[in-house]
Amino acid sequence: MSELVIYSETAQQQWQSRDPQQIAQQLQQIGVRFEQWQPSAPVKAGDSQDAILAAYRADVDRIVAENGFKTVDVISIDRDNPNKTALREKFLSEHIHTEDEVRFFVDGCGLFYLHVGDKVYGVLCEKGDYLSVPANTTHWFDLGPEPQLAAIRFFNNPEGWVAQYSGNPIANLFPKLDA
Repeated sequence: MSELVIYSETAQQQWQSRDPQQIAQQLQQIGVRFEQWQPSAPVKAGDSQDAILAAYRADVDRIVAENGFKTVDVISIDRDNPNKTALREKFLSEHIHTEDEVRFFVDGCGLFYLHVGDKVYGVLCEKGDYLSVPANTTHWFDLGPEPQLAAIRFFNNPEGWVAQYSGNPIANLFPKLDA
């Protein structure tokens, strides 16, 4: 079940909900779009990018047309992925992107942390969740030690995922997905 926990920068919990409407309302206040969609095709973590994009072709085409995205790809990782530890580490440090970070989760889960002002928003995203994080929002992401995740990613930058790391160690204060 999707969840939002709002913390202070010192990791003191201030608010929590698993209600999708409350999650969307809280995130909307910081410019983040959160929606829950019904996945329309059976796919699973570990499936190929081609299989996942084919299963969601109509949804992908609609989102690309609405937002003018230039590149679409899939992150699909399961527990057997030999690079799972390195992939997890790549996302765990606070960073920004100069474009919106847009994800539609088609299987599994992942934990986004958004650092906005003096608050940190922990967003547990699961199958059916659509999350759009505005450009230049400091954040990090945890796919867990035993990942089970498939998400469609949308980009305006044709080169795809480009992170600019902040060097702030704040991510070390917060619970990981396995906690």
